[in-house]
Amino acid sequence: MTISSDSELAALKKIGNIVALAREEMMKAVKPGITTLELDRIGERVLSSYGAASAPKHEYNFPGATCISVNDEVAHGIPSSKVIREGDSVNIDVSAVLNGYFADTGATVIVEPASALKRELCDCSLSALTKGIRKAKAGTRINQIGRAIYHEAKSKGFTVIRDLTGHGIGRKLHEEPSYILNYFDIRDNRILNEGLVLAIETFVSTGAEHTVEDKNGWTLRTPDKSIVAQYEHTVVVTKGEPIILTAF
Repeated sequence: MTISSDSELAALKKIGNIVALAREEMMKAVKPGITTLELDRIGERVLSSYGAASAPKHEYNFPGATCISVNDEVAHGIPSSKVIREGDSVNIDVSAVLNGYFADTGATVIVEPASALKRELCDCSLSALTKGIRKAKAGTRINQIGRAIYHEAKSKGFTVIRDLTGHGIGRKLHEEPSYILNYFDIRDNRILNEGLVLAIETFVSTGAEHTVEDKNGWTLRTPDKSIVAQYEHTVVVTKGEPIILTAF
């Protein structure tokens, strides 16, 4: 959506803050021995305490309030009895709706003791997100976001998942512009306009560039057990610095 009033911006800031709170509470709870279902319930409690509803459930009947992906699971991990262990890479993806407005955020946590490679991967994915967000200015081509993300990943010796992307958001979880890539596509001439709301997300990988679907019909994995670190913010495009709605 494109914001057209102060009241719309205020509504988006409100749901953005809620999903950020849920993300942070879940991240703090990640430790050896906790299950992904227990983590999911923490997120759901935060959302419901503010009157918000899980967007994956609301929009797609997803079997969880949040998506929690572990190790070679890249996205859409279903909360379950899976136990988190030392060294695991845990991605937490929280999206929700309140009064008809949506926000989406995510972060990856490495359970200590963690390998240097996993720490470097997370640092790279987060810095790639920061650099991608900086390109989200009115009048800029969308493909400059992907160019910044890809160059950051490549400069640190990593690659990106090409079949998962950011997206427009606002009145629905997924809106136009669709396919905000993690790499540069010279053919993509779309221009960012002021007030446009985007969910920008990075999928930085230790090797794989594509995913395969798990037999559960939801979860996407790397075909070679590569690890992927994902980070995500919902932002508003302006003529200057983008407004990050899901910062904490």
